[in-house]
Amino acid sequence: MSKTKALRALIFDVDGTLAETERDGHRVAFNRAFAAQGLDWHWDVPTYGRWLRISGGRERIRAYIDTRDDAPVETSERDALAAALHRRKNRAYADVVEQGGISARRGVLRLPEASVNEGVRLAIATTTGRGNLDALFPRLFGKGWETRFDAIACAEDAPNKKPDPQVYHVALHRLGIDASEALAVEDSPAGLAAARHAHLACLVTRSAYFRRAAFPGAAAVVDDLDTAPDWPGARGPRIGLDALRALHATMRV
Repeated sequence: MSKTKALRALIFDVDGTLAETERDGHRVAFNRAFAAQGLDWHWDVPTYGRWLRISGGRERIRAYIDTRDDAPVETSERDALAAALHRRKNRAYADVVEQGGISARRGVLRLPEASVNEGVRLAIATTTGRGNLDALFPRLFGKGWETRFDAIACAEDAPNKKPDPQVYHVALHRLGIDASEALAVEDSPAGLAAARHAHLACLVTRSAYFRRAAFPGAAAVVDDLDTAPDWPGARGPRIGLDALRALHATMRV
């Protein structure tokens, strides 16, 4: 394997990576959708963590429906219920964001700003829907947030969910760069697997649901972006662009 090229782009996952959206946003929105649909269903924090093993909100709720004795019997009716709940959930998620229920994780606002100032491009690779970005990102990055990112790849662009690498291939294609010129930032084992399958080096920032997960193949694993880096060539009290360049330079992908 050859050594990676200079770092030209950072590619961020969204849910769990930029904000604790799974615990504080999507879970809450699913529960609101259940109630609005007249269902006596509820996901507490630990229960939702278990269902996160299934990637994709609609896929997650469809699998859950199959476990319920009070769900419709016919497959077509179960599919229709999953679709209806997912639509309700997306509207509820936008309401949660609008009500200020979700904030950025530590370092998330600082690092992209520094990257843009130093000529490192930014991209998003997520298998959540574009509507969820349109709800969350103005809150995190302000109006005109789209101008901060050189490439955005969402569920509509890549229907295959992580750990499939499809969304990373789309992001790299839109950036017009090779995988060896980018570093992915993820929070989950599925996200890490997707990045590695796309031949990307990956920094993992553990989110609430994956504090104890194993991350084989990660370039480094930290609690958040304000953690002091401990890899060769890195300096400073928290992760900055120089530290990410040093991490990227050590990787062979």
